Amino acid sequence: MKITNNLFSNIKGDAFGGITAGIVALPLALAFGVSSGLGPSAGLYGAIFISFFAALFGGTNTQISGPTAPMTAVSMVIIAGIVAANDGDIDKALPSILMVFFLAGLMQIGLGFLGLGKYIKYIPYPVVSGFMTAIGVIILLTQILPSLGYNPKEDLDYVNTFKPQAEEIILENILKDEAGEGILVLEDFKETIKRANKISEEDILRESKTLAAKEASGTIGALKVMSRALRNINWLEFFLALGTIIIIFGFKRITTAVPSTLVALVVMSGGAIALGLEYKPIEKIPDGLPIPQLELFSNFKLDSISPYIFTALTLSLLGAIDSLLTSVVADNMTKTKHKPNKELVGQGIGNSIAAVFGGIPGAGATIRTVVNINSGGKTKRSGMIAGVLLLFILLALGPVASKIPAAVLSGILITVGIGVMDYKGLKAIPALPKDIAWGPVKLSSEVLIMLTVLILSTFWDLIFAVGIGLVISCLMFMKLIGDLTAERSEVDTLKEEAWPDEINFPKKLKGEVFIKHIKGPLFFGSTAEFQQLYKQIPEGAKTVVIRLSRMQYMDQTGLYVMEDTLQDLKAKGVDVVFVGLLKQPRYMMERIDIIPDFIPEERIYKSFKTYLSSLSK
Repeated sequence: MKITNNLFSNIKGDAFGGITAGIVALPLALAFGVSSGLGPSAGLYGAIFISFFAALFGGTNTQISGPTAPMTAVSMVIIAGIVAANDGDIDKALPSILMVFFLAGLMQIGLGFLGLGKYIKYIPYPVVSGFMTAIGVIILLTQILPSLGYNPKEDLDYVNTFKPQAEEIILENILKDEAGEGILVLEDFKETIKRANKISEEDILRESKTLAAKEASGTIGALKVMSRALRNINWLEFFLALGTIIIIFGFKRITTAVPSTLVALVVMSGGAIALGLEYKPIEKIPDGLPIPQLELFSNFKLDSISPYIFTALTLSLLGAIDSLLTSVVADNMTKTKHKPNKELVGQGIGNSIAAVFGGIPGAGATIRTVVNINSGGKTKRSGMIAGVLLLFILLALGPVASKIPAAVLSGILITVGIGVMDYKGLKAIPALPKDIAWGPVKLSSEVLIMLTVLILSTFWDLIFAVGIGLVISCLMFMKLIGDLTAERSEVDTLKEEAWPDEINFPKKLKGEVFIKHIKGPLFFGSTAEFQQLYKQIPEGAKTVVIRLSRMQYMDQTGLYVMEDTLQDLKAKGVDVVFVGLLKQPRYMMERIDIIPDFIPEERIYKSFKTYLSSLSK
């Protein structure tokens, strides 16, 4: 009987959470698919399979997975590179693209089995902040062109500038083909001339369009052609995108019970169809069930995929980071603890299966996970229900979805780009201490890391930018801790037990007061245990005394963890007292008003003896 109860416990909450999350996921899945370059169906397939299988095999009960902004931004670069390497032929490039996604999923499974999930917590806040803001900037820059109705392939004046280069590439391909066939003779170019004479204007135009699209791709490419786009605005497409953005942001002010992205999608698409407007629709979504792309395996050649092994690894690492950060958010909301390695296995299985069916890769999606939890989702069923709902929508409404204006999805993505940026980190830039001096110029090390990751991610490479940010973070952290350790080298390591001055603590207050020791810096690698503070507090405790005399240093990650912990304790009605607060942590907490908003001056004591004296008054 107990097994039956467990099986059907919270079925209503899971169903409502999964359905709501699936509805939120629909417009985003379509938009991410279009943004990736593989089309809306690829986004929808990814959402269906990743959501279902990551929930089934994963380690976070309430997580909703699917295509996300970071994963799509990286996938977009991968797809564009492989397509360009295959002469702009998406059909020719597709097996290699899907194999990269498939390998990324297998690598995630490997990361889970190797137990590497627990190391994700060591990524410092400034690196994550810079990365997420860069994702927002990338989405905004790459979606401005389609929201203006500008397509570089359709701008013939721009395309014609690439004709000489296109002719050169076509001739090179002829020579390569002849060399491969063993018929190239340098003394006699008769065969070459014969083949060159067969080149038509359509061939040259097709290659020119491919080159134009490649040149205008990415953030730098978008900036290059921005002036042309502004001179050639398609006003219908522009107003469709603008209307979508206005509805998404405006409807949220009316109610959050109905997803504003879905409202915008239905209203703008329905209006455009009803009025018979001549807009650019998205690519047609295939009818029926998703079909396995078996050429992924039948056309597999190691030499064709070997250049992309590192690319698949970077994609898998990004998916791991993206998913586990969302798992932490889910833990904080539900007061549970996810299983990081199991979560990586689940994400890897979901991404591998999605790749087989032609879907783009994804990860744990923060917004959809939050929606699921707030709607009542508590178990893995909610994520599986979200996937099933999307499959039903595909089968029932596929032909209708194919009529959605492309500009509407661009508008949705622009709001995603605006929303994904880390405004908390950006607002903190002026307040963070300037601990680096380059001549007369003073900078904050944490701001420097964030801006480095932001700029390199936006205009160069997302994964390399994160790697460089981590290296800089480690070097700066080692220097700071080395300096602080040198200053306080007389401090010995202490065991987790009562400190000598706590032995005579009044017995009548022991049940009401919980004492927490922080020994050493509170930084990005040491916050996990501190985050569980609320679990350590015994029932009946009304006050938490946090002893900070041995916490010499606090970084931005530790600062926000402290803020979140104090918010949790305040919500539970628990008073907090600081004892022995040192100069650097105090300065950090004053910058974002933890002091005095959460901890007023009267609850900060220089020593434990002073605190005991206050109790006797």
